[in-house]
Amino acid sequence: MSLEATRYLWSARIDPRRRTFAVGTYAHVLDQWGIFYDQPIVLNRRQAGPAIEGALRQRQVERIERVAVDTHGFTHFAMALAKLVGFDLCPRLAGLKTRRLYLPKRLDVPHVLRPIVAETVSRRAVGRGWEGLLRLGASVKHGWDSASSALDRFGSAAAGDPIYNAGDALGRLLRTLYLCDYLNNPRFRTEVLDLLNQGEAVHSLQRPFTTA
Repeated sequence: MSLEATRYLWSARIDPRRRTFAVGTYAHVLDQWGIFYDQPIVLNRRQAGPAIEGALRQRQVERIERVAVDTHGFTHFAMALAKLVGFDLCPRLAGLKTRRLYLPKRLDVPHVLRPIVAETVSRRAVGRGWEGLLRLGASVKHGWDSASSALDRFGSAAAGDPIYNAGDALGRLLRTLYLCDYLNNPRFRTEVLDLLNQGEAVHSLQRPFTTA
């Protein structure tokens, strides 16, 4: 959610909808409607880092298994990082009809699935950067590094780095498993969509009180 702010605030950016200076807030909402973590963010940037960071730093819930996010809260690397720190990112992906599945190389693909399988994932790439990826996950989980800074450092510009390649490849495989559940389990899909719609409803209630 974006809140109007003075242009002199260091984190203020132009809100693309309102064309005014604003700051963002990223709220984590429980399935019982309560906001259990809220944090400031910079607008117009991917929100996968705050999604992971809030789930880790909150102290209201003993264990979180899933965090539902929109497309802007998802990257393949973020999906792998979330898994390493102990929960799953469950994104509502834009352009779902054009999404493809990623499978390990040399895996026999049934003929009926070949039209929706993209290039395969190298298990060797995961192996090369695995130790570094584990160290990064441990640093984020225990607070030595933030998820936001880790994902800024290992964005698409880091392509070629062994840690990025490992996280990106693992994230593609995790996204494939997630899509299998999302498309084949109506109850699971409805739960993810309900949580995201609930978050939007909370924002609608939150805005009048934060701008009053």
